[in-house]
Amino acid sequence: MNSQPQGLAGIFQLFVSAACALLFLGGVATAHTPAQAPHQIYSEGDLKLESGAVIKDFSISYVTHGTLNAAKSNAILVVTAVGGNHHRIDFMIGPGKALDPEKYFIIATDAIANGLTTSPSNSLAQPRMMFPRFGMRDMVESQYRLLKEKFGIDHLVAVVGPSMGGMQTLQWGVSHPDMMDGLVAMVPLAKTPAWTVAILEATRKAIMLDPTWKGGNYTAPPEQGIRLWRDILNLLAARSPDMYSDQFANGPDVLPYLKTQEDAMLKGFDANDWIYQTWAYENHDVGATPGFNGDLVKALRAIKAKTLIMTGTKDLLNPEFEPREAARYIRDVRVLTISPGTVTGHAAAGGAMAADVDFLNRQTSDFLQLIALSGQTKK
Repeated sequence: MNSQPQGLAGIFQLFVSAACALLFLGGVATAHTPAQAPHQIYSEGDLKLESGAVIKDFSISYVTHGTLNAAKSNAILVVTAVGGNHHRIDFMIGPGKALDPEKYFIIATDAIANGLTTSPSNSLAQPRMMFPRFGMRDMVESQYRLLKEKFGIDHLVAVVGPSMGGMQTLQWGVSHPDMMDGLVAMVPLAKTPAWTVAILEATRKAIMLDPTWKGGNYTAPPEQGIRLWRDILNLLAARSPDMYSDQFANGPDVLPYLKTQEDAMLKGFDANDWIYQTWAYENHDVGATPGFNGDLVKALRAIKAKTLIMTGTKDLLNPEFEPREAARYIRDVRVLTISPGTVTGHAAAGGAMAADVDFLNRQTSDFLQLIALSGQTKK
């Protein structure tokens, strides 16, 4: 496993060096540098999944920012997007930003199958397609064990995440309703709709129908499949038509841009990791949480934490209608459109657009301050 973070850091460096417009599910991913908090690994042994299957020798990857106070009352958990890592919302972490290490102890985690935490690409016991399928709640439980076993944290200020991280965030609120004061879910879903499932299936088919995928036993990245995957997901579903109109006055000028983006993915992207995470993504449904018998409304009403949901205008991956409808059943919720007046779709939570970054930092900071004031009132 020790070599895997280096390989993943390499791909993120490719993103940065290409151009500021490079988007990974709408987010600019940055390479891990020596000046940043070091990668850490916590071994949880075998991780039993909700299905009854087991991920053997499971380890979760994470980084921390700031200092955990003596009362262990200042922790914020950051959960990441599909294909992303603990750098996914670095644009919100730092002095003066919403997630300020001078105020909070921030634990930024890596999700199952992102290539840093135990994944099809790095598991010795269950490599490649031998890896068991897992779900969103399995991601949450791996993070819960990290908090409890490694840090002895019983309560969080908030859980924060974009995209699939926003989905995990809502799941946290259902699975562990007393564990946190607040939830910040950016471009999330409470239950994955058919539209999103269709997009994810198309990305998997792009990879799996490439003959060089070889049933998951490829010896080199399935290049043509990855190129098509990149186009379908990152460059179509994760952006908006308005963004392309702003970026390219002449339509055909987009073609060399597409190739540049495709080229950036080829050296580090792992096809099997993507396939497994999207299986979890498409089966996400907080109503399927044990104890709710598939009742989505009942599950959402069980969320006790103050909740902030932020959506992107014309989101073509996680359509706005789904989280807005879900919010109707959350008892203490505020729903905002990210940077109203801009049309950046799913990329609104990606960190590439200055207006969006400013909006996310400002609104999240205000929300966390509201949580703090509410806690003081209760005392």
